[in-house]
Amino acid sequence: MNPSDKQKSRKGKPVFPAGIYGILGEKFSLGRTNAETARQMVSGGIDILQYREKSHLKSRKIMLEECLEIRRITRDAGVIFIVNDFLDIALMAEADGVHVGQDDLPVKKIRELAPHLMVGCSTHSPEQAAKAISDGADYIGVGPLFGTQTKEDACDPVGIEYLEYVAKTHDFPFVAIGGIKRHNLGEVLSRGATTVCLITEIIGAEDIHRQIKEIRKVMATWSPSGS
Repeated sequence: MNPSDKQKSRKGKPVFPAGIYGILGEKFSLGRTNAETARQMVSGGIDILQYREKSHLKSRKIMLEECLEIRRITRDAGVIFIVNDFLDIALMAEADGVHVGQDDLPVKKIRELAPHLMVGCSTHSPEQAAKAISDGADYIGVGPLFGTQTKEDACDPVGIEYLEYVAKTHDFPFVAIGGIKRHNLGEVLSRGATTVCLITEIIGAEDIHRQIKEIRKVMATWSPSGS
């Protein structure tokens, strides 16, 4: 299935899906390459996949090569592909979107340079959420909800209350992220999240297919559609 086969928004961009948002990172992938992990996550039924590496760990050339391969994998499966931070790599790899943090490129500028891309923005407070939305983000990240070791520059946990605030006050796509595991997933879902990101819980699993299946079982208890 091609990305064009997926439901599109009025602007021609993919619709942000409910379900499981996966993030790649070789450091936590048990020796698997990003491409190998991507194949397993895609075949296991991931809904959206983000490439996240840092330039002090890999050259931009290598990151582009990896993203080109992951783009082929995700395109064949019709899975939305997002590149973290690097707008140039996202454009060259023909990704569906780019995700930025509070200290990265401004959402407004990305919107000007690449209006066709889906833009996600990490937020840690009500004020940041409101600004990201007004600046034109297509979805926001809400977190980190719990302590996490997967992001070197992660801020302190914002707590589950921020998630509940966003779910109740904003009719806007968001992904709950940060320290989410199977044991606390129910708490996250009960506060209104419909798209969740579990990073090491998936890429650090021996059997990625089984882990995604188990996560969906938990999600099914909170959603009539079992997404």
